[in-house]
Amino acid sequence: MIMKDSERTEYFDRNAIEISKKYKGKILTLPKVPITGLEDFSSLYTPGIAAVSKKIEDDKELAYELTGKWNSVAILTDGTRVLGIGNVGPEAAIPVMEGKALLFNYLGGVNAIPMPLIVKNNDEFIATAKAIQPYFGGYNLEDIQSPRCFFLLESLQKSMEIPVWHDDQLGTASIILAGAINALKLVNKKKEDAKIVFNGAGAANIAAIYLFEAAGFRKENIIAIDSKGIIEPGRADIDALMFKNPWKYKIALETNGERVQGDPANAFKGADLVVSASISIPGTIKNEWVESMNRDAIIFALANPLPEIWPGEAKNSGAKIVATGRGDFPNQINNSMVFPGVFRGVLDARSKGVNFDIMVAASQAIADFVENPTEDHIVPSMEDFDLFPRVASVVARKCVESGLARKSDSTEGFYRTASDIITKNRNIYNKLFDM
Repeated sequence: MIMKDSERTEYFDRNAIEISKKYKGKILTLPKVPITGLEDFSSLYTPGIAAVSKKIEDDKELAYELTGKWNSVAILTDGTRVLGIGNVGPEAAIPVMEGKALLFNYLGGVNAIPMPLIVKNNDEFIATAKAIQPYFGGYNLEDIQSPRCFFLLESLQKSMEIPVWHDDQLGTASIILAGAINALKLVNKKKEDAKIVFNGAGAANIAAIYLFEAAGFRKENIIAIDSKGIIEPGRADIDALMFKNPWKYKIALETNGERVQGDPANAFKGADLVVSASISIPGTIKNEWVESMNRDAIIFALANPLPEIWPGEAKNSGAKIVATGRGDFPNQINNSMVFPGVFRGVLDARSKGVNFDIMVAASQAIADFVENPTEDHIVPSMEDFDLFPRVASVVARKCVESGLARKSDSTEGFYRTASDIITKNRNIYNKLFDM
């Protein structure tokens, strides 16, 4: 049966609730060592385990060798910006964090633990993150409202010696860049010349603007839009932005070389690519705005669960390539293609951090994975299982080249490591579900 766009959304909503009721959570903890009898616990726990603790006491880095730290990630959230539904609180964020943990494990072989936090302010969040750090080889910040997420990411990246990643910023920005690389290639447009509109100035698009710059796009050719219109230095609220959102303020000063002002429609005129991460209401992007874009226009309508314009309407209005954040349309721009491979890579390299150079390398690896892109296939899918060890190996090697890695290997060596971990992990899944 063919369903309408709105009917598909309702179907997925019902199915998600039914699955949650049936399984009561998406993840569980299982032993990974053989247990043949009670005698084993003398080595797995007391008295033998004290010898392991003494080893780590003498050299804390041995925690990577003798415990699960080497492969463990905490998913930290305060529940203030969950998907497209907003500030629902840490308890209501749990289903999303569990889903994230499942994807981490199934696609990247990473042991991820949901950690919804009840915190009153930034200081409490940072203090909590630092307090629980000993067991984890990396942090994934998730579903935190903007601009708070920028402050937390910067603060934790500066003060910790493990990779700290905010997926709504860095993961989404990386897959946007990967999609843009292949889309522009298809329409024969150079990144240095492309005029790009970022519709929405939240976490994903602000991070994407900085990542696009790192990848060689020109900031002067970028125009950003928020709920008050085009972002530019002449806006009435520009002084307030300096204090309330310095990240958006910087964008106001450095982008929009032609100083286009006012209504969003003005930004769309003559644009080559629109990246929209704004309101989850179809019709937010007007048909006539798309019609005013350059020939072979590219539209990324990424709001979830509903895109800002339905793909069919965008195509009818002249768009050549259309992407959304949904898996039931072609060209899903989703950070699930990014974070499993990136974290596999930073963990395998035992990296102390992650930066824009590493992200650009990850984005290029994702784009290159699609050897022959088409209008309906500019990015891989989550079913392309070899994508994740490929990305992991590129990321791990870039960590080495950036001086952030505690462990060194070639790209090929890191690929073998990642592929082996992910394959063994997937085999465990298969055996579990065969029972």
